[in-house]
Amino acid sequence: MNSGFALQIRSLSKVFQSGQEQLRILIDLDLDVYKGAMIAITGASGSGKSTLLHLVGGMEKPDAGEILFEGTDVALLQGRDLAAYRNEVAGFVFQFHYLLPEFTAEENVMFPLLLRRLSFGEAASTARELLQEVGLQARGHHRPGELSGGEQQRVAIARALCGRPRLLLADEPTGNLDPRTSQRIYDLLSKVHRRHQLTSLIATHNAELSRLCDVQLRISEGKLVPG
Repeated sequence: MNSGFALQIRSLSKVFQSGQEQLRILIDLDLDVYKGAMIAITGASGSGKSTLLHLVGGMEKPDAGEILFEGTDVALLQGRDLAAYRNEVAGFVFQFHYLLPEFTAEENVMFPLLLRRLSFGEAASTARELLQEVGLQARGHHRPGELSGGEQQRVAIARALCGRPRLLLADEPTGNLDPRTSQRIYDLLSKVHRRHQLTSLIATHNAELSRLCDVQLRISEGKLVPG
């Protein structure tokens, strides 16, 4: 396959069972993403945006097809190889921040690093550096309940970057935020995408965020079409 592409998806299909009915969410879906591209994925609720990101991130398995990131078929990864892909290759940002409420912002960013067996000092230093990058250096010792929604999402972005990923997957990253805060998160995502030389897939309902991306695509009837 073309080495200029970071991500190549071929004939991807995903079916969910709902009672006696089979719901075909993705149907022979194809996608080529150049290294360093920022791609917006739009579509109606339930169209398969989140499912596509979960498949690319190795969080779900497809029923058919290939998902090649830098030549490795994510769909075939298992065990330690799959864990390494999730921890070291892909970074995730979700609509709901999934921060640990009893930990501070700094500790939330540190936690994945400690799981990777970095020393406490290295993890703390990296967390402080990333919180500074997202503009929260002064809020590192605050717990999530003491932070605004936008600040919590900034912590989540810092956490997504802590493993130095090459792929960023953002699922409705501004879905719960007001327009002004959403704009700041858009700008931050664009900045970290460029600074960290990421390949990014962003699922969004928001037209403004979609327009910031290099390519706009839409899921319709299980396939990707120009957005």
